[in-house]
Amino acid sequence: MIFDINFNSDIPKYQQLVNAINDALSNSTLSSGDALPSVNSICKDYSLSRDTVFKAYSILKENGVIESVPNKGYYVANDTRKVLLVLDTFKAYKEVLYHSFVNNLPKNVIVDVQFHHYNINNFKTILNNSKGKYYKYVVMTFNNKEVLDVLSDFDNDKLLLIDWNVYSTASNNYVFQDFGKSFYEALETVISAFKKYKKLVFVYPTFTKHPVESVTYFKNFCDTYNFKYKIVTEPAEFKIVKHEAYISVSDRILGMFLEQCRTKNFEPGTDVGFLSYNETPMKQFIYKGISVISTDFQMLGAQAAAFITHDKPLQSYIPTKLLLRESL
Repeated sequence: MIFDINFNSDIPKYQQLVNAINDALSNSTLSSGDALPSVNSICKDYSLSRDTVFKAYSILKENGVIESVPNKGYYVANDTRKVLLVLDTFKAYKEVLYHSFVNNLPKNVIVDVQFHHYNINNFKTILNNSKGKYYKYVVMTFNNKEVLDVLSDFDNDKLLLIDWNVYSTASNNYVFQDFGKSFYEALETVISAFKKYKKLVFVYPTFTKHPVESVTYFKNFCDTYNFKYKIVTEPAEFKIVKHEAYISVSDRILGMFLEQCRTKNFEPGTDVGFLSYNETPMKQFIYKGISVISTDFQMLGAQAAAFITHDKPLQSYIPTKLLLRESL
């Protein structure tokens, strides 16, 4: 093997060596059982200290990439590859994504999953501590200006961004859903259902991390098709009114809606309407069925898995669709 060590790079030399060996495994320059150069030979050939080379090999050994045989040296351990999946939070629809992702991967791929909870310090710690330790990275980003700087340290060929197109670049690999135009077009498919109601209300609570562009496209939709509308941002102000239909990005609001329906003896889908964001396995069974606008999280997970198993660029948008049920 020939290693490309850049002494002027900000990346530590031990990390460059780790990255080089991981890259050699990913492009099949190295395979299971292959011998690696000795610590002494790398030190001599690349003017590196023993501590630098030993640290690189120790990291690779700790991650199960290589193994050491006494008096013989270091060898590629096996074909097992580790992948890091970084999600925002673990909700029911994220569980669908996760299981689709894992179930579409070959058995030799191990997935570590971590959650940043929309906290930039968590995000930095997770990504910075993972550099060079994984075959590939699948990351769900969020709206924070520091996200781009963190991601800029990763090789685009090893990085896949998923879910929300925020702080991505033209060179990134991605699988996104569209919270704007596709959301608007999905609303257009149920105009006749909306016409049963005198007003449409978008409940966009202050605690949500849902992209605000959906609110903008909702307003455009109402203006285009002459629907009276209202935006509610404070959950305490959410009071259902007969002959109004509600759209919400929060399942907490769905719970409040059903509770108020029971208290006021309103029939969902007749007296009041409800459209929930993000499909989950249970929403088709709640009450008589909750209408949902959602991307296909199984498809998103499957496409993310395809990025892991195929060394090909990936830039894809998953369609957003509306499932009309009894609640609307």
